[in-house]
Amino acid sequence: MSLDDVIYIEKFPSIDLHGLDSQTARVFITDFINDNYKMGNTIIVIIHGIGTGTLRKVTSEVLSKNSRVLAYKTYYYNNGCTIAQIKENEKK
Repeated sequence: MSLDDVIYIEKFPSIDLHGLDSQTARVFITDFINDNYKMGNTIIVIIHGIGTGTLRKVTSEVLSKNSRVLAYKTYYYNNGCTIAQIKENEKK
């Protein structure tokens, strides 16, 4: 499944970053990616909100630098969410 096939995000694992500072958000996002990689999930949802854009920027930075992330983009129907595709765990 690719990110272009995603219509409903409710069935995918998600993390909500509301209320976090940027450093804590970095740790949470990285841990969330690693945990979902280990569990074999390939699509994840990160809810960062719209606000000032700080958490959205942090989310983009972490996703772009993580070697397990294949692709990511803002969710079509909600600019406060980013969906990401991560590598499939071959050791499942």
